[in-house]
Amino acid sequence: MTIRVKAALFFWALLTSNSLNFVISSELSEWQAKWIGATTNCTENTWSAFRKCFTLKSVPKKTIARIAVDSKYWMWVNGRQVIFEGGLKRGPNPNDTYYDEIDLTPWLRRGKNTIAVLTWFWGKDGFSHKNSGKPGFIFQLNAGNLVINSDSTWKALVHPAYETPRGEQPNFRLPERNIRFDARRDLGNWTAPKYDDSKWPPAIEFGPAGAPPWNKLHPRPIPLWKNYGLKSYPQLNVRLPLISTGQVIVAKLPYNAQVTPWLKVNAKAGQVIDIRSSNYRGGGEPNVRAEYVTKDGIQEYESLGWFNGQEVLYKVPAGVEILELKYRETGYDTEFSGSFKCDDEFYNRLWEKARRTLYITMKDNFMDCPDRERAQWWGDVVIDLGQCFYSLSPSSAKLIRKAIYELCNWQRPDKVLYSPIPAGNWTNELPQQMLASIGYYGFWTYYLFTGDKETIHAAYPHVKDYLTLWKLDEHGLVIHRNGDWNWADWGKNIDEHVLDQAWFCLALQGAANMARVLGKTNDASQYETIRSNVIIAVNKLMWNGSAYRSPHYKGATDDRANALCVVAGIADPEKFPAIKNILTTEYHASPYMEKYVIEALMLMDDPDTALARMKKRYDAIVADEWTTLPELWVAGTALVGNLTSTRNHGWSGGPLTILSQYCAGLAPLEPAWAVYQVRPLMGPLKKINASVDSVAGKISVSLVRSTNVLILYLESPEKTIAQVYLPFGTNKPSSVTANNRVIWKNGQLYHPIKSVEFKSISNGWVHLEVEPGKWKFKLHFTPPSQS
Repeated sequence: MTIRVKAALFFWALLTSNSLNFVISSELSEWQAKWIGATTNCTENTWSAFRKCFTLKSVPKKTIARIAVDSKYWMWVNGRQVIFEGGLKRGPNPNDTYYDEIDLTPWLRRGKNTIAVLTWFWGKDGFSHKNSGKPGFIFQLNAGNLVINSDSTWKALVHPAYETPRGEQPNFRLPERNIRFDARRDLGNWTAPKYDDSKWPPAIEFGPAGAPPWNKLHPRPIPLWKNYGLKSYPQLNVRLPLISTGQVIVAKLPYNAQVTPWLKVNAKAGQVIDIRSSNYRGGGEPNVRAEYVTKDGIQEYESLGWFNGQEVLYKVPAGVEILELKYRETGYDTEFSGSFKCDDEFYNRLWEKARRTLYITMKDNFMDCPDRERAQWWGDVVIDLGQCFYSLSPSSAKLIRKAIYELCNWQRPDKVLYSPIPAGNWTNELPQQMLASIGYYGFWTYYLFTGDKETIHAAYPHVKDYLTLWKLDEHGLVIHRNGDWNWADWGKNIDEHVLDQAWFCLALQGAANMARVLGKTNDASQYETIRSNVIIAVNKLMWNGSAYRSPHYKGATDDRANALCVVAGIADPEKFPAIKNILTTEYHASPYMEKYVIEALMLMDDPDTALARMKKRYDAIVADEWTTLPELWVAGTALVGNLTSTRNHGWSGGPLTILSQYCAGLAPLEPAWAVYQVRPLMGPLKKINASVDSVAGKISVSLVRSTNVLILYLESPEKTIAQVYLPFGTNKPSSVTANNRVIWKNGQLYHPIKSVEFKSISNGWVHLEVEPGKWKFKLHFTPPSQS
């Protein structure tokens, strides 16, 4: 069989088709619009309303609108809401701004049209946003020969009802602000076409597109949010309607979600309703909350700043009649299209909790947590991206691509890479996280799963520059770099010098692979030589016969460091028994590094021990009622009282990748899944059903194992080749069938099938090379006791 060399490029073109159309359509005309505002004041937490009326003789087939703002916006066309929370946090680099693009054709009509926009200016830096310092809005609509530009012909007004609540404010990491809405000062139905805006002042022009402080405009590289619509809460602690006695209404959500809360009440004017989530102090510090000040009568209100939790808490003053309570979930636009199920419900629940944790940490950027920080720490991103490929649809890869470009474009002049980015109040490097980012499990894994050579080409110079900061000592070991924050993991007994060597080797492996893809063979050879020499030095100077330990390290043997030496290819098989012993007796890794510990056991072909450790480490967390995974090893009542651990942390979901990649055995061998393997390490499991929604198409595998038989069902998409490995371990194989036809029996090939090539039988595996289609493979074997 031959490998489809062009398959990777074909699959990547499919993945990015929406983004490519986005860029191409944006080039139809240059920006003509002006940045505008409702005020020259740069007050934090400013909400502004804009309106524009215009006439169309006919509606063109395509009407492209481009919109940019600092910080967020909501848009209505002819009274119908088109955008619910548009805009991306700044920025693509330390200076510039993202813009959205949308086809407004479905909402426009012949004759008079009205566009209404509400903008929200945070005016505050954070760990995920660079404040421009000035509230601004720019809009350009190309409707055939007519161009509608934002300028002084628009009407603009600072919305008088929005305020900042007194008291506790969000912690310094969050650029978002608390929201107070005083309905007594509302503008009425100002988004409606017939609204009278004659007394509104004209918008203030600030300058053309490209003007500071917003600077160059870059197209939004990810989809607009998925809007799940207003829904009733599954459970309340009261029955509605209800006259409040001043109690807190607890509204349970179906799972930990990103939501905006809604209410309908009958009240006298001036009553203050406090709204916050059960995660308001997730991670110990104040996050975001809302207040609503009532007007007279029956009224509805939705607070537009999202927060997350498994419950929404409404503190309603006594005497207010509560008629209805609802919520709106929004989230990154992707599908839960991957799957994993096995015959042990523990692992199923863990996998689903990991996916729910992953999804709630995706929005403008990957977030370590959606409550305390909302920050794109790249150590978390490396864990997240593997989960994306196994549990979500291909649209999730666009967020990874955005994260890669941002990490590179925020590189400091001294060649240092750092995260979280984008950020206005953080520039500090965590060296080991940066090695993880640019290495095998970061940039290279993204390329392997997507085939996106364009991104690798853009990122490689930044990788090369960063690696020049790392030097070797006279013994051939990489010299430790403190960076700006000398952090390797939470917890104790961290042998950071051994970890340096492993992360450096993984970074060199990723860089060498990227260099070869780009035709830079000299660079690749240099990286590979350095890596080989470091491996020799580590085994000579850091292996003491029973463990990897750096010479001056005094703590207990580090499970993380020894595991990462396996993962990085430093440890040879002779050392595996000793390292396995360490990984069954030492438990120091946080959930962040635990992924690599379990992966090391899988790479040492010991799935039984790997799954046993996974169950031991995650047992209390899986049993906990929360639908997401916490930051640290705390659960239940311990988590309730814990002031440092969040209830939802992206780095905790590594087991999802392990279960899909190793237990189900699904992994790409060539970019974009053009060639992939099915090599299941089932351990104690008897049944596994798994699927991956890859850029090559849906791949599904089903495994059933009994005492004498293994059955593997495979659905393999077009233009791919599957390397299928049927495990028999220490058993004696007797026959193999493909779609009920015997192809091998008692050491002899039988009835060959054109689409299945029998490659080998050795080391406990039957290896088949399989073309696309639906397949049923059955392996008969005899246990040693029956031989």
